[in-house]
Amino acid sequence: MALIRECQPKTIQEWEEWYFKNATTAGKNNFKITRESLQELGERLYEKITEVVIPEWQEAFNALTIEDCYNYIFNLTINRTFDGYLREKSVVNDGLAKEFPQIRFDESPSELDHAGDIDYLGFVSENKAFGIQIKPVTAQSNFGNYSVSERMKASFHSFKEEFGGNVFIVFSLDGEIANTQVIEQIQMEIERLQSEQ
Repeated sequence: MALIRECQPKTIQEWEEWYFKNATTAGKNNFKITRESLQELGERLYEKITEVVIPEWQEAFNALTIEDCYNYIFNLTINRTFDGYLREKSVVNDGLAKEFPQIRFDESPSELDHAGDIDYLGFVSENKAFGIQIKPVTAQSNFGNYSVSERMKASFHSFKEEFGGNVFIVFSLDGEIANTQVIEQIQMEIERLQSEQ
């Protein structure tokens, strides 16, 4: 990005010309980058994919058994679901409930969990609550800065209309809250909901 920022091109043609005039490799021995050097990189990539990657994948696919597929589905359905359940319990009982002892945390009804992506409700009063969605920290790293889908935004909006509070996404690492800044955001939401009573 540093090169293109230095160039500040108005068109792709301007960028291309500037790049091939100014770009060099990084490292001890700097070499000018040319169309030919990019062509060579493309050829090396092609060779790596066709001679190493594809054969390794083919070998793996050829060795695949129905037992492997069964084990994968079983692990996903039983083991990972159980791990997620324990992670949620730990985040709420060992984290949020201790951080906010005045709040009653309830597991969400199945219609909210399934359709609304809400794992727990944090009740500030009998009819005012905020929502908690718990995700493994890997969700954040897999998707960059994790962002909610349009469907989830709509369900979070519906939740707010019904319960008054916002929904917070808590990322968990080994049962601990990874995005600790969410605690301050939840505290502000609790104060907002309490002031509306």
